[in-house]
Amino acid sequence: MNKNLVILSLSQIFSFTAAPVTVFLSGIIGSQISPLLSLSTLPMSISVVGIAIGAIIATKIMSLIGRKAGFILASIGNFLVCLLASYSILNQNFFLFCFANFVLGIGMAFTHQYRFAAAESVEKNKIPKAISIILLGGIVSAFLGPGIANYTKDIFSEHLYVGSYLSLGILTIIPVVFFLFYENTSKIEASKKYSGRSRLELISQPRFLQALVASAFGYAIMTFLMTATPLSMHVMEKMSLSKTGMVIQFHVVAMFLPSLFTGILIKKFGHSNMMYVGVFLYSITIMVSFFEQTFYNYMFALIFLGLGWNFLFISGTSLLVLTYREEEKFRAQGLNDFIVYSVHAIGSLSAGISIALTSWKIMNIICIPFMILIILTTLRADLKEKK
Repeated sequence: MNKNLVILSLSQIFSFTAAPVTVFLSGIIGSQISPLLSLSTLPMSISVVGIAIGAIIATKIMSLIGRKAGFILASIGNFLVCLLASYSILNQNFFLFCFANFVLGIGMAFTHQYRFAAAESVEKNKIPKAISIILLGGIVSAFLGPGIANYTKDIFSEHLYVGSYLSLGILTIIPVVFFLFYENTSKIEASKKYSGRSRLELISQPRFLQALVASAFGYAIMTFLMTATPLSMHVMEKMSLSKTGMVIQFHVVAMFLPSLFTGILIKKFGHSNMMYVGVFLYSITIMVSFFEQTFYNYMFALIFLGLGWNFLFISGTSLLVLTYREEEKFRAQGLNDFIVYSVHAIGSLSAGISIALTSWKIMNIICIPFMILIILTTLRADLKEKK
């Protein structure tokens, strides 16, 4: 444990609270202040678009001013945008609330860079362990963020949830203190002229396509159902906000906790087998939806949804890095992230429309064709490799 890794781990606990709080509250708040119920999940979807765009912004800014200044700038920005979100809720301004979530998404893109900063702070043989430590911080965030947001939601009794975003602002600015002691370790390298394959050539590779489909549609299915969960539980099934928050918390834990051993399983059983397991775990979530919608059924379904996402997303991401050459990495990673986050945003936005027009059971059934697509793409890559 070096100083930078300790700072990043502590900062992750507080910065990452923005993610579970957005999942927990944005759809519920959206359903109360949006002009149409079908637009309830728009703030969540806009935040995902913010993450996609923010990934480019974060990389560019930190390449110019360094990680330390970039992380500090992002924490201050997150604090200010949380104040803006509180103001938008206070004034029942749905579109301003959407804008606040978009900017908060950009801030979350900086938080996603913590794992890369952790990798730069340790020796090569310790990188997996360093990233695992960062992911553990996300588990603490899953309980800390929604817990405090729920506890402070009625500080202003006539304006529900204003206090939630004020408390989130306090949480997200705490890392500023930690990063004052952070030391930049990476140097800016001059860019080289690109000499690799085109995007079409990259995506035409069976393994590249397999990795992309597993990550993109694994993420889309998870987002589609996760985003609709607070609306289905709290708005439609009239379950308490505390129970809804608890389900989201355990779901996020299930998303990140397996990361401590997923890499070992991939090494032992292979990427494809772990993707099949991920689809099987999603199948359990779908089967549970055919039973009565109770608190325990939602809890059970969302835990397996989180586990399935972990297996599919980490398998897809780790397979991707094996499909391109060094000079192609930025083009390949950019293509992958653009498609993954675009499909991710579509899944989030369509969740609100789907839950308003159909039902929780139908939403689960809708996911089946995309699970089949993951299986077929994986089978195709496996068969191509055997020839």
